[in-house]
Amino acid sequence: MWRGGSPPFGCAAVVKPLNAVNLILRDCGFWGRFATQRGDAAFQQAPSPQKFTLIRFVLLGFALLLSACASQAPLPEHAPNLPLPQQLHIQRLVADQRQDWVLVIAREGPGIRWSMMDLLGIPQARQKLIDGKWQADGLLPPNPEARELFAALMFALTPKAELQSNYPDAWQHGAQRSLPTRWDVRYLQPLQFELNLPKGPKYLVTPLSGETP
Repeated sequence: MWRGGSPPFGCAAVVKPLNAVNLILRDCGFWGRFATQRGDAAFQQAPSPQKFTLIRFVLLGFALLLSACASQAPLPEHAPNLPLPQQLHIQRLVADQRQDWVLVIAREGPGIRWSMMDLLGIPQARQKLIDGKWQADGLLPPNPEARELFAALMFALTPKAELQSNYPDAWQHGAQRSLPTRWDVRYLQPLQFELNLPKGPKYLVTPLSGETP
């Protein structure tokens, strides 16, 4: 079953920050400073500066982890009926710079495989989407921008009749489609469109007919 709303891989089993901090503070003897009702024997030395530094690092680590989980690109509620397989030419535009990629999207077993390469055929990113979760495909290093791009393309390729059920906050008027604060799409043709991210970059997407652009 598709579980697009599930927490991203690696985020579901995060220990509650409050519980973890309580354990650290207990080890540091922090609580003993306030246990006056236990008598002088209950007092413990205040944590050293090094222990306070450790606590700050732990809190910062939890904040970064929770922020990463919250910033994961949204996925559809259910597996949309995408027109697959597809070969797309992706142009990434930032200021006066342009990058060209070829993206192949195909079904593979229970999931969808996304393989992106440059015009020389050198792999840039590979991911599999299985049961609403991204999984690494091969030994390429993590590529957060590519994963965001893949999620945005899935949004753009979702049939209009399935848009509202898969992305409740999305809207489409004519050739314009948007998931507010995340992605904006302007269609020239069903498989030819401009994709804009609020914080950049801009992508031009066109279908390939078997020839490298």
